[in-house]
Amino acid sequence: MATNDKQLNLFGTEFKWRWPNWLTEDRRPGNQLYDRKLLLAIIALLAIGFVMVMSASMPEAEDLKGNPFYFVNRQIFYLCGCVVIAAITLRIEVSWWQRMSPWMLIAVFLGLIAVLLVGHTVNGATRWLNLGPIRIQVAEVAKFTFCVYLAGYLVRRHQEVRERMFGFLKPILVLIGCAGLILMQPDLGSVVVLFVITIGLLWLAGARLIDFSLMLLFGTVLFVFLVVTAEYRMRRVTSFLNPWEDPFGSGYQLTQSLMAYGRGDWAGQGLGNSIQKLEYLPEAHTDFIFAVIGEELGFVGIVVILSIILFVVLRAIQLGNRCLQENKPFDGYLSYAIGIWICFQTIVNVGASIGMLPTKGLTLPFVSYGGSSLWIMMTAVMLLIRIDYERRLEQIQAVQRRGSA
Repeated sequence: MATNDKQLNLFGTEFKWRWPNWLTEDRRPGNQLYDRKLLLAIIALLAIGFVMVMSASMPEAEDLKGNPFYFVNRQIFYLCGCVVIAAITLRIEVSWWQRMSPWMLIAVFLGLIAVLLVGHTVNGATRWLNLGPIRIQVAEVAKFTFCVYLAGYLVRRHQEVRERMFGFLKPILVLIGCAGLILMQPDLGSVVVLFVITIGLLWLAGARLIDFSLMLLFGTVLFVFLVVTAEYRMRRVTSFLNPWEDPFGSGYQLTQSLMAYGRGDWAGQGLGNSIQKLEYLPEAHTDFIFAVIGEELGFVGIVVILSIILFVVLRAIQLGNRCLQENKPFDGYLSYAIGIWICFQTIVNVGASIGMLPTKGLTLPFVSYGGSSLWIMMTAVMLLIRIDYERRLEQIQAVQRRGSA
């Protein structure tokens, strides 16, 4: 690794402000210090996402802003932010995240409270904080923070989670507090993601079946209660079950999405040739961008993108297995949590656009338009690469020590 004399000491950690000089390292498989395939998969998703945002957003940008490149320019800004985030995240030791996890959780709670007090409202939902020219969706930060917090908690209380219900319930109580604030925005989709991450990680950590079953039952009952007590959520569920019953009302978005998939067929209509994006399909460049992908790139394009995302998820799960085998529990649980998060959010986004799940307003990781989701996801996957880098570095150093002994 290249060194740099310019350093910043923050919370007892030295940050070196220089991009990791990994591309010039020995490229032999045994000496690679990071997962090049994972990095290439992430870059591929970002590139595909940029092209599809450009294609899907121009009609709406022209209508709303009078500038067809309005959303494209903003997406370029977000991608530049991704480069900065990657450079910083790759320089931070994994142990720093473990030490800072309680403070991160406190900061997220304060942020969620601030959203309710001074947040920015869009389409009746108050989910954003304006920080100068940047608008942050705190619920996205909460997903990442909860992954870090849960990984740290399982390291500290692993035996208690496996043997006592109280150890299992502690993170659930934190989740309930966080979920309550998010539901007040309202944002049921993010709460469901947090619940799945929590349950999935506790299951992988070896929680007792009785605890897991009771919590799953409680979560299901609570979800049903939240749906039936909110009219707009109930409309989403009923329209998802039969969107053609009211194709110009509650089922409009889903019927337009299904028509986009139908037009796409096997090979698609060609990049830029979508009709549904011409203001027929709402949120064509955000929540329903996958429908535009299906229309323009067809079944082949859908399979390619889902295969890349699946590769990233499997890489995260494999990394978690390796870390646990090498007695690095925090790294392992954090890798698991990030893998579960990316996988489930992809399932919900794609499932909603094809009519298999109710609409939840969740973005497609790395592909949909948006700054908060893109930046937070970038932080998560760069942390995966950092975890893998530290693991490989320790292995090489161990071999060197044995060789010199």
